[in-house]
Amino acid sequence: RRFVTMSDQKTATVKFVVKIDEKTSADVHIEVYPKWAPIGAKRFLDLVKDKFFVDCRFHRVIPEFMCQFGIAGDPKHYKKWAQIKLKDDPVKVSNLRSHISFATSGPNARSTQLFINFVDNTGLDEQGFAPIGKVVKGMDIIDKVYAGYNESGKKPNQSSVKQFGNEYLDRHFPKLSTILSASILKSTSEISKA
Repeated sequence: RRFVTMSDQKTATVKFVVKIDEKTSADVHIEVYPKWAPIGAKRFLDLVKDKFFVDCRFHRVIPEFMCQFGIAGDPKHYKKWAQIKLKDDPVKVSNLRSHISFATSGPNARSTQLFINFVDNTGLDEQGFAPIGKVVKGMDIIDKVYAGYNESGKKPNQSSVKQFGNEYLDRHFPKLSTILSASILKSTSEISKA
């Protein structure tokens, strides 16, 4: 398999302001590459434009693996996008540390949830997880997202997050790290072609 080179032109730089805990917030920049995964890249940018990630929690964090986000804090906002499933992109770039990919529940089932790799997770490539971009600033911040809710029975239930949103998370998992805002810093005409 031939992987796309890292020099491929980016579509946009997305800035997340991430709140790690009550005292720490910082910028995280993600470069999005449509040549890596055009369908996923376009969806990610559409979600950013729709303010989907504002006040979104990192609801699944597995140390030495990845952190996952992408269930909107407002259940109505989540439902609006979650029912629109994406066709799979072929994997052209490996799931390396700092690369961001859509989570999926099976073939052609991607919707709103994404993850950022803490380490090189090349085993995910053959499972069809196609990176859409990479963290280029603030990976040290991503490394610090709260990972204390990992024990069986003591971690967020995704069905409850989807149904009740941040109300459920704030009540039962108040320490989760949060994306306070998401915006596009730079873009090119390639966005409309992706």
